Amino acid sequence: MPSFTDVVMTTVCAVGLAAALPMDAPAPAPAVAARSSSGDMTYYNPGLGSCGLTNSDGDAVVALSPSQYADHPDACGKNIVINYGGKTAIAKVADKCPGCAPDSIDVSPSVFQSLESLDAGRVQVSWSFQ
Repeated sequence: MPSFTDVVMTTVCAVGLAAALPMDAPAPAPAVAARSSSGDMTYYNPGLGSCGLTNSDGDAVVALSPSQYADHPDACGKNIVINYGGKTAIAKVADKCPGCAPDSIDVSPSVFQSLESLDAGRVQVSWSFQ
């Protein structure tokens, strides 16, 4: 027959183990929203961006509007898919575009040229996080 001390110790250990086990937690929210946005796309000459990295005209990078940048503080380094005129381009979030409207984006010249001539300057696109 187990002693009183053995029973107490077994109970204490079982309660401690149960308390240490993880509880069922809800799944974490996705890092960035999957919804599609539409707005103007312009181009700029990248340099040191708001995400802390230096990029050049040949890099496939994008600057988000201040509202998008604020809504997605973890967007740095994430890819977006840009659709225009039946063409698609992918660019990495590297910067913030202070002059951009809420769903508009500013891309490097290489990204812009993959979709349209730089002479266009501004075009309407749809885009979403990849």
